[in-house]
Amino acid sequence: MASLEAEIRETARAPARGPDRLGLLLVGLGAVALAVLPFATFRANRIVPGQGRGLFEAIAPSFAWPLALALGLVALVALWRSPPVLRLVAALAGLGLVLVGLGLAPAHLTPAGNTYARVAPGSGFWLLVFALALLATDALARLRPPPLLRVALLAAAALALFVLFRLGLWDDLSVMKEYRPRADAFARELGTHAVLALGSLLAAVAVGLPLGILCHRAAVLREPVLGLLNIVQTIPSIALFGLLIVPLGWVALNVPGARTLGIAGIGAAPALVALFLYSLLPMVANTVAGLAAVPFAAHDAARGLGMTAGQRLFRVELPLALPVILTGVRITLVQNIGLATVAALIGGGGLGVFVFQGLGQTAMDLVLLGALPTVALAFSAAVLLDAAVELVQIPQTQGSSA
Repeated sequence: MASLEAEIRETARAPARGPDRLGLLLVGLGAVALAVLPFATFRANRIVPGQGRGLFEAIAPSFAWPLALALGLVALVALWRSPPVLRLVAALAGLGLVLVGLGLAPAHLTPAGNTYARVAPGSGFWLLVFALALLATDALARLRPPPLLRVALLAAAALALFVLFRLGLWDDLSVMKEYRPRADAFARELGTHAVLALGSLLAAVAVGLPLGILCHRAAVLREPVLGLLNIVQTIPSIALFGLLIVPLGWVALNVPGARTLGIAGIGAAPALVALFLYSLLPMVANTVAGLAAVPFAAHDAARGLGMTAGQRLFRVELPLALPVILTGVRITLVQNIGLATVAALIGGGGLGVFVFQGLGQTAMDLVLLGALPTVALAFSAAVLLDAAVELVQIPQTQGSSA
């Protein structure tokens, strides 16, 4: 019997053989990206329509062929149920080579001495990056690395991108040509974006946490408060920004000192208030859910030790509810980083300034200058706070098992 159980466990540990369904899909996407879609887009100047170039047209054959062969090897690894570590290494190597290949495209496509031409990533490049990133994410999900290792991988990825930037590999890409004359404005708007996202998060934590505790303790308040916050959440972001212009404008005109504090009908103030209102629902709902999930035995034991209501809240209930509350913080921060982009429409600044300027000028490279850092910020925040949630959960799990 014992030998049968050991055999079953060994079978479960052994990697399954045969084709991998997700790998088949990703290889199909990669094949379409390489064979059908343009790897890079060439334009004679900033505003004319671009002309797509396939991989072998976009970069020199001396790098195009090795890149194609390397991607073929990655496809072989993805097609079969190979070890997750091998899939992760193959996906990251493929991503690195594709990024290097894109950086070589401007030198191959742009005529010598032409400073007006623009070279941008094509749809094939984005599809390749998507397929390789999905392969890496799938491998990480199978490996289930500990939280600190995930943070280390994120730091390593950020360091690798920084090195590529410092080496000037992408200096001739069109998005970098948009960045260079706006470097000071980019730094300023990046700071504004961070202030909007983090400032509204801190305000939501300061208000939402006590409000969630109150809703948990007073059941009669729970449904009205959560219902009201649900209604706020359903209002489209642009509409909410617009609705706040009138009351904040009135406050700026009639309340002494309001203008000195930066309160105005348009600008950062209505954007910050709107983001704060959007943040309340996940904060309050997760606080209520986390406190409701505290086991009855923990309450009973705390009462048995003679703890007061305040001691039970701060020494038992909140520590046990912390993973769920931190999940609410993660949802709120990722949501705010994305929504802060819309603040540019009412003069609130942030990376959305470049997105809307680019849309107005039909300059997609300028749109990317605002959109790519926003995605990177949201992704980094999600990874860091996911790790924080797991780090809080691990001691609790160990404590309960002990």
